Amino acid sequence: MDLIPQFPALRIGKVETMVFRVPIDVPVETSFGLMHDRPAVLVRVEDQDGAVGWGEIWCNFPSVGAEHRARVLASCIAPVLLGTEWRHPRDAYVELTRRLRVLAIQAGEPGTIAQAIAGVDIAMWDLAARRLGQPLWKLLGGSARVPTYASGLSPTAPEKLAAAKYGEGFRAFKLKVGFGIDRDRRNLRALREELGAAALMIDANQAWVTDEAIAMSTALEEFEPAWLEEPIGADSPLSEWTRLAQASPIPLAAGENMRGDTMFAEAIASKAFAVIQPDLAKWGGFSACLPVARQAIAAGRLFCPHWLGGGIGLLASLHLKGAVGGEGYAEIDANPNPLRDLLATPLPQMLEGVVTLSDRPGLGVEPNLQDAGRFLVHTECVS
Repeated sequence: MDLIPQFPALRIGKVETMVFRVPIDVPVETSFGLMHDRPAVLVRVEDQDGAVGWGEIWCNFPSVGAEHRARVLASCIAPVLLGTEWRHPRDAYVELTRRLRVLAIQAGEPGTIAQAIAGVDIAMWDLAARRLGQPLWKLLGGSARVPTYASGLSPTAPEKLAAAKYGEGFRAFKLKVGFGIDRDRRNLRALREELGAAALMIDANQAWVTDEAIAMSTALEEFEPAWLEEPIGADSPLSEWTRLAQASPIPLAAGENMRGDTMFAEAIASKAFAVIQPDLAKWGGFSACLPVARQAIAAGRLFCPHWLGGGIGLLASLHLKGAVGGEGYAEIDANPNPLRDLLATPLPQMLEGVVTLSDRPGLGVEPNLQDAGRFLVHTECVS
């Protein structure tokens, strides 16, 4: 079930965006660069009756782009949202995507605009569920229990962070690779010694070309990773992904950098990807990622939504996975991030690798804006 039951039309009276940025002592390492701070862009929509919904816009790279995304939403998206009566959150998503298609091409920013629309879509679904007094996972016919994994294990002493996360209840883990064969193998060996037979995945963040990826997958096979994520450029032709899939002893995963119904449909049909990983705050929100999830599951793929950001996006990703069920995990960043903890209060508790979402309406959380206020760097408000 993905259609909301009948409810009063949503008439949005105010749209706000809030940009937060937290400096971090230990950078988050990826094969293409470092994150020296943690940004987040929250979206707050308020209807004319005073009900509120929350969303989040992906904004990790470059972090200075967070303010730009907030301004794009305020200048290009909010006026459309405010000017119409919406019978369903998906109607708003479809209309915003249609109205801004040419602007995205003209500006050369289809990604930025898709991200801003996705943040609004999350907020609209949260608002609709709150109006109905139901948690999103339940409204969408799913389960409150969501298997998870700890991601973002950086290449510097990853076994220490993994051990700490195991103590917090995680039972599956994902390591960053793409730092040279010796370092990658050393880190995987250390993790296997620390974690034993626990589920272990690896993420190359588009580090290699196809022949390198084939060689590396063969070199890392002995550590039995469940999947190899984005070993090559996400925009590589499907023919290259298929060649890699046929040669790699490790199943392939991708999706966080895919955008559009057609791209996901072609990726699923190609059979090159064992794991499909859309990021609902980077493209699609609930409106587009729900159909992708169900298509992936129907085709026998694992559906494991991607997330690396603040707390509202994390809860949205957990509700998305809870809504569709199936094998696989939702992703939870293992690195410290105050914007995860403060902007989604209270976070669900972890037990043996599974979180249980609450019965509170919508996403079931409220941002702690008072304590997070010291990290607030920019706001926009349109009414």
